[in-house]
Amino acid sequence: MKSPILDYIYQYTGIDPAYYLFAMAALIFILLILIIVILCKQKKLRKRLDVFLQGKDGENLEEIFLSCMEKSAIASKENKELQEEINLLKRIQCMTYQKMGMVKYDAFREMSGELSYAVALLDQEENGFIINSVYANEGSYSYIKEIKKGGSEIPLSEEEGKALNKAKNKSQA
Repeated sequence: MKSPILDYIYQYTGIDPAYYLFAMAALIFILLILIIVILCKQKKLRKRLDVFLQGKDGENLEEIFLSCMEKSAIASKENKELQEEINLLKRIQCMTYQKMGMVKYDAFREMSGELSYAVALLDQEENGFIINSVYANEGSYSYIKEIKKGGSEIPLSEEEGKALNKAKNKSQA
């Protein structure tokens, strides 16, 4: 079989064109083997993907993802609501009495057992009150004094001052 193309290749390279044809046939054979290997790997991968896409009781992966996204949205909404409640509780807590100082003492020399006491209750801003209960033979008397920003407009007794200082020095939890 005479072909002008094969004659041209022979004249140009000096190598018999049959060698080129054998080389191309070998390359085509190698490529066919590679294609078969790739197709086998693709088939195995497809089987693994099919198994992965099937969830419990036939659920597919898309349904699982959608379910997870819905649950995430619900959890996010609940988290936001809880954060708002926490912020409300923090605002309320600022107004509650958080610090307390107490001093027990004997109001009179003839009395013993430290039956009298002064209690100071303060909020975060150091506003609150002091209750002073004085125990005597005739009875027990209670007095209250308002505290604003850590001080009182009415002079404090020594015990009331100690109770107030104890309350001021309490660390917040």
